[in-house]
Amino acid sequence: MSIIYLESKDNPKIKHLRALIEQNQYRKKQQQTVLESTHACLAWLDSGQKIHAFFTTEAALKHPDLQDIQELHTGHIFIISEVLYKSLSTLGTTIACLAVIDIPRHTQTINYNVDTLILDDVQDPGNVGTLLRSAAAANIKQILCTPAVASLWSPRVLRAGMGAHFSLCCFERVDLTNVLPQFEIPVYATNSHQANTLYEQDLKNPCVWILGNEGQGISEFALAHAKAVTIPQPGGQESLNVAIAGSICFFEMVRQRT
Repeated sequence: MSIIYLESKDNPKIKHLRALIEQNQYRKKQQQTVLESTHACLAWLDSGQKIHAFFTTEAALKHPDLQDIQELHTGHIFIISEVLYKSLSTLGTTIACLAVIDIPRHTQTINYNVDTLILDDVQDPGNVGTLLRSAAAANIKQILCTPAVASLWSPRVLRAGMGAHFSLCCFERVDLTNVLPQFEIPVYATNSHQANTLYEQDLKNPCVWILGNEGQGISEFALAHAKAVTIPQPGGQESLNVAIAGSICFFEMVRQRT
């Protein structure tokens, strides 16, 4: 491991880093993304994966979390100025920590008999990352995403996921018309206008959860291929945030299986 100082914002490594942070198409072309937070970096390294390039500041290098990363990271560490780091960071105030990694590739095919989370056009990166984090905590390992879902490997979704991605099998740009009819287990969709409540369902066996767009909800096709359930809201709110609704569903499933 060596420490290298980079001063210019026009350095090719800085340009590559900035493009990965800001441009979805560039991430897809390069098949790389950026982790931003010591927690995510340590989770990535602990899973046996490699960081290609690690960027921090001279002051942050002394932080205990950065010391832990240095013990696991075998490549170069690039030191940049505080001003340059702030121009790159999407987090604001945090320990300076940016890591370039390869987007994982998996060879698995969709399993139609295991607990699955389907995201149907969920577009907010924070909601997507939170849902992945809750799914992983509830031991849901398979994630299917329709084309309009926020890019799973964007820095913002990765930040909200807090390392959950690394234990999940994720499929992006899925056509629900092809996959939904093939599931051999119950499929549930949240819908605030249905009479069937979540707590009336038998969730002890594997099932599928479909969560929809923040404004429009799930598609008509998805709703036609699922049993719609509602989460009782005695306080009278019109609807719940999709990440909160999903988390409630996942942990009702966990409760019934415990």
